[in-house]
Amino acid sequence: MKRILALWFAAIILSAVSAFAQKQFKMTDRVKLGGEGGWDYLAYDSVGHRLFITRGSHVMVVDTGTLKVAGDISGLAAIHGVALAPEFGRGLVSNGGDNTVTIFDLKTLKKLGSVKVGERPDAILYEPFSKQVFTFNARGQNSTAVDAASGKVVGTIPLGGKPEFPASDGTGKLYVNIEDKSQIAEVDVTKLSVLNTWPIAPCQEPTALAFDVEHHRLFAGCGNKMMAVVDSDSGKVVTTVPIGEGVDAGAFNPRTQEIFMSCGEGLLTVVHEDSPDKYTVRQNLATAKGARTMALDKENDVVYLVTAQREATPPAPGQRPAMVPGSFELIVLKAE
Repeated sequence: MKRILALWFAAIILSAVSAFAQKQFKMTDRVKLGGEGGWDYLAYDSVGHRLFITRGSHVMVVDTGTLKVAGDISGLAAIHGVALAPEFGRGLVSNGGDNTVTIFDLKTLKKLGSVKVGERPDAILYEPFSKQVFTFNARGQNSTAVDAASGKVVGTIPLGGKPEFPASDGTGKLYVNIEDKSQIAEVDVTKLSVLNTWPIAPCQEPTALAFDVEHHRLFAGCGNKMMAVVDSDSGKVVTTVPIGEGVDAGAFNPRTQEIFMSCGEGLLTVVHEDSPDKYTVRQNLATAKGARTMALDKENDVVYLVTAQREATPPAPGQRPAMVPGSFELIVLKAE
């Protein structure tokens, strides 16, 4: 009888896994948000169910239940990213325009202060083990560590190249793409020093980075239309997987073993981790041109993207075409 019950439960589990494996992401909503300013990184607040969208001189805050704008943090300078430190009730914004980080209250969205960091801070990450926020400074080619509780600078870590996106293992190490060197740097967050710098050829110009902490696998989205799977212990490239063009953000959902790479050509590549050494492209979903950054709601299997329409011709040679006024929109993808 026990054997029969065990087989029955196993069959139910396999059936559930199989059913989930057949799910595909579909575009369920396209919402015009409007407003001024370009955009860069998005951050999803799983506690408050809000989406923080960087818009150049302000952060647009969207209620993910209603998909309506619920707040705005203004008076910022060429911003790139938002880091959330919920245990301190704070958020922090990287200001690439004046080399500062703005600290704000997560509940009220009111600005609490600012701190000077390295040159042109871009990506920003709250690291829970050290309880520090790290900015990754593109022009300074380094990282600034800021104490999340006091808002004071703790130190600076030279990185030897242009940092892009980071990921943390939550136990004392973080990893960051070095875009111009096609490398990944391994950082000790306690000693504020680089432990290793690994070349990740054939990956070129890595931008996006996601992390399967349990299986020690880093997923680097690369400029030459591939995702490099890197062993976070040895730094060796395990395999590569084809993705779309113009990748700028990546995410991993440990519950479903899925990796997401959002690509500016207008494609979301969804990859399944069959095992730590084997990966299958499950879906290449058409989104919208320019939808290169994203945020993932891991609990509800929802991906958020943003984009806008562009004018037909640029204002001057070599410049990006201007954004069509009022065309900025939020795109929602759900697994069904």
